[in-house]
Amino acid sequence: EHGDRATQEHFRKLDTYGERLGEILARIRTLGFDTIDLWGAHLAPDWATDEHLAIAREALVGHDLRVATYATWITPANVERACELARGIGTSLIGAGFSGEPEALAPVMREHGVRLAVENHPERSPRDVLAKIERGGATFGTTVDTGWWGTQGYDAASAIDELGEHVLHVHLKDVRAVGEPHETCVWGEGVVDVEECVRALQRSGYEGALTIEHEPEDHDPSDEIVELRSRLDGWLA
Repeated sequence: EHGDRATQEHFRKLDTYGERLGEILARIRTLGFDTIDLWGAHLAPDWATDEHLAIAREALVGHDLRVATYATWITPANVERACELARGIGTSLIGAGFSGEPEALAPVMREHGVRLAVENHPERSPRDVLAKIERGGATFGTTVDTGWWGTQGYDAASAIDELGEHVLHVHLKDVRAVGEPHETCVWGEGVVDVEECVRALQRSGYEGALTIEHEPEDHDPSDEIVELRSRLDGWLA
């Protein structure tokens, strides 16, 4: 929550928004990526005006970046604006969690042609995720976060197999140990077999984006992320 609040405070000022967002997008391009998940803290439904949206859209085009998902928390109060922002940055997929009743969120998303890929965090089994998807109907699916399955002590590749066609997006992440704290690490140094997760996705016919997620709190992971991208390209070759 501290990181979320600090990021929102840094980006919400309209007069500096373009410059600050542009710095991040330029850095992403130098790392070799052409597609991102745009975090809600960088364009939050609670404060993002149409001017913010126009600046974000221009910056994405200027840096030749596409958006796989809009990663923001959905509530009954912000779902309409979140859908507008998602469509505005060129995606029809929101990949995050939600509060409120799925039955209340689904009609709004359906109206905007947006789906919610519920990201597993507290859920301890695919059965828990599938129960939420069932309540949301066709507008709901899941974002598989392999690291959080590891934190919960559930085999991430098995979770992918069980979630099947409901997998709309994927965060490839490793964590150092089962249980809290949720401490990410370079793939192979933790408890998640990330390559086996990729193989499970290939078996299932998944054709969506594969997000590389690594968020240590004690150093800049940029060089490690580049190495992970190279490793992933090798697995997919």
